[in-house]
Amino acid sequence: MLPYLDTDLLHRLLPFPQAISVLRNTLQDGQPAVTAPLRTAAEAPGGHVLIMPAADRNLFGVKIAGVAPDNPAKGLPRITGTYLLFDADTLQPVIAIDGPALTLLRTAALSALAVDLLAPRDMTRLLIFGTGPQAAAHLHALRAVRHLQSVAVSGRTLQQARAFAADHGINVAGPDDLLHADVVACCTSSTTPLFDGRHLSQHATVIAMGSHTPDARELDSHTLRGAQVVVEDVHTATREAADIADALTSGDITNPLPLHEIVTGRTPVQTDRRRVFRSVGMAWEDLVIAKAALTQWRSMPTCT
Repeated sequence: MLPYLDTDLLHRLLPFPQAISVLRNTLQDGQPAVTAPLRTAAEAPGGHVLIMPAADRNLFGVKIAGVAPDNPAKGLPRITGTYLLFDADTLQPVIAIDGPALTLLRTAALSALAVDLLAPRDMTRLLIFGTGPQAAAHLHALRAVRHLQSVAVSGRTLQQARAFAADHGINVAGPDDLLHADVVACCTSSTTPLFDGRHLSQHATVIAMGSHTPDARELDSHTLRGAQVVVEDVHTATREAADIADALTSGDITNPLPLHEIVTGRTPVQTDRRRVFRSVGMAWEDLVIAKAALTQWRSMPTCT
């Protein structure tokens, strides 16, 4: 039978600190040497299916992820899917991984890496927008890179925010939390901006990762204007992140930076203004995290 890494096993093999290190090490040499065709989307009655392949010299991976907006109302996860890893030469399947678990791990780990690079070491106040699995994953990942003394959550409804806060031992966001937040993590599926950027502190670091379509944005122009803006890849962000595309068209930003330039130190972090990391999720991230998990799994005495 094809080995399968479920959520629990994946996180035992690759906890957030290790996942963050894998992504950091991958970007140390610049843009990853991975072949990754454009993300393909196929419509389905309940939503759409994303197909994300990527390959390096040794392995080929593909994630098939379903996005079903009505699932939460049915008590089902919004994101479904599976990740398959193949030997690049023989194309024999090597291992299968829970797709949503892999997505949560690599997305939150990448956000945490960005925060570790962009936010001051003494940051202590985090504000999370969102109450779903990505919000929970980001909370755990960010705690791996910073000592958080104050965490607040803002949800679509007060009831959702209260439930999330109770589950995670944090606070429900109040009117002043945005103003005083050191880091703001946007972890929603909203198609319109989550807050008025005029109320953000000028020293804040903002993370946004909730959409990958050119008609949806979590951040408004006030958040981006004048900020140091970092993305995974400039061309991909321009194509898939409405926040970035619109801001470039309007002139609110002129030169978003690829994350690898910050990781390598080629471009320094500008601490005198707001920093924004806008990600859309890329197939190379899935591949490098899946490879690291496979390596760890093969080192287990019972893997054979």
